[in-house]
Amino acid sequence: MEITAQQLAAMVNGTIDGDSSVVINSYAKIEEAQAGSLTFLANPKYTHYIYDTKASAVLVRKDFVAEHEVKATLIRVDDPYATLAMLLNYVNSIMAPKPVGVEQPSFISEGVELGEGAYVGAFAYIGKGVKMGKDVKIYPQVYVGDGVELGDDVTLYPGVKIYHGCKIGNRCMIHAGTIVGSDGFGQAPQADGTFQKIAQVGIVIIEDDVEIGANTTIDRATMGATIIKKGVKLDNLIQIAHNVEVGENTVMAAQVGVAGSTKIGKNNMFGGQVGVAGHITIGDNNGIGAQSGIPNSVGSNQRIIGSPAIPALEFARQCVYMKRLGDMTNDIKTLKKEIAKNS
Repeated sequence: MEITAQQLAAMVNGTIDGDSSVVINSYAKIEEAQAGSLTFLANPKYTHYIYDTKASAVLVRKDFVAEHEVKATLIRVDDPYATLAMLLNYVNSIMAPKPVGVEQPSFISEGVELGEGAYVGAFAYIGKGVKMGKDVKIYPQVYVGDGVELGDDVTLYPGVKIYHGCKIGNRCMIHAGTIVGSDGFGQAPQADGTFQKIAQVGIVIIEDDVEIGANTTIDRATMGATIIKKGVKLDNLIQIAHNVEVGENTVMAAQVGVAGSTKIGKNNMFGGQVGVAGHITIGDNNGIGAQSGIPNSVGSNQRIIGSPAIPALEFARQCVYMKRLGDMTNDIKTLKKEIAKNS
């Protein structure tokens, strides 16, 4: 797909500095771009690349001021990263395959009605009483259990398993190998030291516009529902336990684990490998650094990191103290020797 810088700028409500007729036919990172590529500059630490990039055009903020000559055409927009995301989604919508129909062998239970534009890949299984909207894409080797509800424009990539009774909203995307609705980890200790399994009779509800990465697991509730609210984005290899609620527009990076019955508010950002204890609450608009441990409830509008997690500035100070700990220990030993010698 080829487009001129002028045409692209019109699409994104941008303004141009440089050659508006330059042709763009690909996308690339600023340090790897070649002639014909569109790239972007959103993070200031990459600014030095803009003076040497071979890209034909670069998305920059409207207030960007170049300190040296820039050979590439600049397309000035409010938010380069958001603009690039919009463009890539547009290109993907044009170029991505849109399979339709039912491949064989696959199994669709009697009475299940496929919505308009549906696709069912080979070796997929669709259970009794499944309801689905239009433009649902079920790729090969997907399992959809009895009574599952799928909204419009849902995509289940190869190997996804949706256990019985779970509900998935509109425009959701679930990547390969993810399991939704497996049993929560409910085990009752017995007097003889053994454990009795507690039946998990709830479901999982995933609201609209949720994306879930590969090999993530979301457990069904013991009773009631585990709920992933609208707009949530989960990375690969995440564990969400039974009866957890994840609030709107919350994002979690890979290997986050959330224990049972924890309630998470909206617009939170979790770094990779964050561990969250069970039966606590986390408010809204928090930023939680990678590998943090969250043993207790957290309010709103906080930036925390560490295990146990503490405010980010305090954590930074502690890191400085830790680096100086060896010198401080030596200083104390020296002082003790001086005191002993003079006593």
